[in-house]
Amino acid sequence: MKPIKVGVLGLGTVGGGAVNVLTRNAKEIARRAGRDIVVTHASAKDLNKARICDTTDIVLTTDSFEIINNPEIEIILELMGGTTQAKELVFAAIENGKHVVTANKALIALYGNEIFAKASEKGVIVAFEAAVAGGIPIIKAIREGLSGNQIEWLAGIINGTGNFILTEMRDKGRDFADVLAEAQALGYAEADPTFDVEGIDAGHKLTILAAIAFGIPLQFSKVYTEGITQITRADVNYAEELGYRIKHLGIARKTQKGIELRVHPTLIPHRRLIANVNGVMNAVLVKGDAVGATLYYGAGAGAEPTGSAVVADVIDVVRALTSDPENRVPHLAFQPNAIVDIPVLAAEDIKTAYYLRLNAEDKPGVLADVTKILADQNISIEAIIQKEPLKGETSLPIIMLTQQTLEKEMNAAIAKMEALSTIIGKITRIRMETLG
Repeated sequence: MKPIKVGVLGLGTVGGGAVNVLTRNAKEIARRAGRDIVVTHASAKDLNKARICDTTDIVLTTDSFEIINNPEIEIILELMGGTTQAKELVFAAIENGKHVVTANKALIALYGNEIFAKASEKGVIVAFEAAVAGGIPIIKAIREGLSGNQIEWLAGIINGTGNFILTEMRDKGRDFADVLAEAQALGYAEADPTFDVEGIDAGHKLTILAAIAFGIPLQFSKVYTEGITQITRADVNYAEELGYRIKHLGIARKTQKGIELRVHPTLIPHRRLIANVNGVMNAVLVKGDAVGATLYYGAGAGAEPTGSAVVADVIDVVRALTSDPENRVPHLAFQPNAIVDIPVLAAEDIKTAYYLRLNAEDKPGVLADVTKILADQNISIEAIIQKEPLKGETSLPIIMLTQQTLEKEMNAAIAKMEALSTIIGKITRIRMETLG
């Protein structure tokens, strides 16, 4: 049989990694796919730039549409990133009857519903394993390996930059700004780190995971996102003292009232395996009704880990080339006519436990005032730590852990506590999950 010809759009880190894996493991890949797979063309902005892959036998161009319009190329790898040109190229590739493999989480999270509808119309596959958690095959695990389960919830460390920062703050007692600067110097964080530290990147990935877990449309606009920029070294230390660790989690949970979609710093018990995922590594915990809790761990970024996921998708596409479109694994795990638009809960309607840190004047009765406000809002206290004032300061930190309560009740309680004359500044609030 003739080799399958592949065109790569973008020869950066992921593109170069995918080419390396396809080239180095060509014989093993052919054994798995049943046919040879060859990269024949690739596009890049700068053709003279040094590459991490060998492009000797690849036709290079600056015009991606040359590849899109080449009738001999059957599979397009969109590895450019961004959502403007990438969207145009993906739609053009689908229109031309080509299968697409992408690592572009923003593109799928924001435009996936349109992309998959067009792909179904044209009878082609759009694969996106590399869009979430790099080299971890989490999409396949949920879409295929757990397809006999009703997924109850999932929670993941799905941004390596944020996890690196929180790990350094805990292990070395460093401040957020200091670690962020190092993450930028190491290339873990961009010059503008907003997508990583404010939860936007994780929100894109959570959007995709929730869609394939629950059979709902992709809807990034409904994901609650909160970053880690307000987490202090003190919070990390207090959490550790209480037996918890702070992780930046993406959480999706199916409840009787609707779907929770949220990204935020979270206290989780230190004994949980996911609490011990450190550095730039990723992990996703998935709870199915039949299988129970399953954990998926590995490199969430990097040239060859992500390239590995891209190549796995390419192999899947080649295996499915001779199958009828109706008999292929659905893009979002559920048959297109079975996608259900279950309501997504507003943040204020989510129920969780909380860590609270407040600075109070060192006066009698302060704690009584605070606990009364919480009691009036039907919020039960699990634990309280009252620290001595720091040297030279008159205020003392009070740390509380609460039992589960609605976010709207906590919002009201915090507003009343901050209005007390004895409470100094803003109250720090971090959600807590047992993930049991």
